[in-house]
Amino acid sequence: MATSLSSHISLQTSESKISDFPDWYSPETGIYSSKHPSISLPTDPFLDIVSFVFSHKHDGVTALIDSSSGYSIPYSKLLPLIQSMASGLHHLGVSQGDVVLLLLPNSSHFPIIFFSVLYLGAIVSAMNPLSSTFEIKKQVSDCSVRFAFTSLEKIDQLNNLGVHAIGVPQNIDFDSENIGFSPFHELNGGRFGKAPRPVIRQQDTAVIMYSSGTTGVSKGVVLTHGNLIATVELFVKFEASQYEYSSSKNVYLAVVPMFHIYGLSLFVVGLLSLGSTIVLMRRFDGNEAVKLIDYYGVTHFPLVPPILTTLVMTAKGATNTENSFKSLKQVSCGAAPTSRKIIEDFFQVLPHVDFIQGYGMTETSAVGTRGFNTQKCHKYCSIGLLAPNMQAKVMDWNSGSPLPPEYYGELWLKGPAIMQRYLNNDVATKMAIDKDGWLRTGDIVCFDEDGYLYVSDRLKEIIKYNGYQAWLSYFTTTPADLEAILISHPHILDAAVIGEMDEVYGEIPVAFVVTRHGSTLNQEDVMGFVAMQVAPYKKIRKVVFTKSIPKSATGKILRRELKKLLSSSCRL
Repeated sequence: MATSLSSHISLQTSESKISDFPDWYSPETGIYSSKHPSISLPTDPFLDIVSFVFSHKHDGVTALIDSSSGYSIPYSKLLPLIQSMASGLHHLGVSQGDVVLLLLPNSSHFPIIFFSVLYLGAIVSAMNPLSSTFEIKKQVSDCSVRFAFTSLEKIDQLNNLGVHAIGVPQNIDFDSENIGFSPFHELNGGRFGKAPRPVIRQQDTAVIMYSSGTTGVSKGVVLTHGNLIATVELFVKFEASQYEYSSSKNVYLAVVPMFHIYGLSLFVVGLLSLGSTIVLMRRFDGNEAVKLIDYYGVTHFPLVPPILTTLVMTAKGATNTENSFKSLKQVSCGAAPTSRKIIEDFFQVLPHVDFIQGYGMTETSAVGTRGFNTQKCHKYCSIGLLAPNMQAKVMDWNSGSPLPPEYYGELWLKGPAIMQRYLNNDVATKMAIDKDGWLRTGDIVCFDEDGYLYVSDRLKEIIKYNGYQAWLSYFTTTPADLEAILISHPHILDAAVIGEMDEVYGEIPVAFVVTRHGSTLNQEDVMGFVAMQVAPYKKIRKVVFTKSIPKSATGKILRRELKKLLSSSCRL
């Protein structure tokens, strides 16, 4: 049975409610349409994302600023640097269809390398530079990586995997005397002439990003040039068009990692088409961020909940708030839900700054919903309105029927930004995308009466379903991957991983572990065993020892039962 978000809504016949439905929802099909006007996307089938981005005219001056060194790249030199790097890569042997791994933190080099690879018709696969050897080996094998750009410490590791690895300096310094960076400087030295451009189609693969999707192990999300063009048009460029100020005058602080779809869509692809300035931070520090905001006149700060929490705490502790944050116009939050308490605290310390939230997935090329506030309407706890050209359904997971506004269910999305497929995984692709092109997100949402979407915190306050609390899992690690590592321990018979809500980090991994008889394994042992094999952000933060893992008749882990036990501080 579907449950309404509003307790005052009574069940009525569909006939009596049809006249009450807004024009952006069809009761006949159950489809929600964007309230925004549709946008005409390029129809040329031979258009690639590099040509598309640099075909936009703007009056932007400075493209990228490295905050640690102050080195900047003007827009006048950006495309020539990309073409020079592409020529170097072509000379190296990179050709159309090759996969190039970017195992890098945020830097001014990242966009240049990214576009130079795509310029040749090759494919980028990005990855967290803190990834473990096991994780790197898995991704390299899965998408057949041939070349890689990384730090000097990772070169031997990648070479041993049969990958031609190139060390990338932290700062743009073409006079660097470190011999380890010589191959990189040679590639970008402009000695090889202009590289030939292959025929690239919108439907050709541009990037392979990794995501756990709604369930299971991490999978390669195949995004095309057309998907990235949709990202620019329906997310970045459209959002900028809603505001009166010039995009070329905007200054963005880039803390969200470029190897994640959130950072990639903004700082690598979208904003460079608008002429905005991007100030790059390699590692977030609250006090340093405040200094950079004031020094560079940062106007926009996209972030995630843990960084928002730190920003608010830093602003509260600032001694000279009257002279700080004056340039800041907007803070936008994504990648995970934000609590109402943090939003309230944000406006206490930064009342002059606009705040919005958004929703997107790797599988949707970061396109989904985006907040937009006006004097008459400001819904800060919402994740916003559907993006242009996107459609949605809210599905009852019991009956499989679509639900009207103010009822919660699983979000399905459809539109030009939806991924092409999961790499080498037809089964997972068919489970995620139905025959009509609808992507099952696995996320629990509802539309309110004005077409705004809500998830997580608001749902947690007012929704109960089948005796347990329903909430959106924005679990930032992959449970199946962590479970596979846990079970490989000789003292562990069975294991399951779920997420626990955390005030600072949003959600942390918690392991339920069944040990062998006589084992003296403790929490520190388990956490240390996993920590050696995963990136720091994937570490297990809590361990619960139990006699058994609840499973269905088919062997599926009943994670909702584990969540109930965890929330009530019980053991099995």
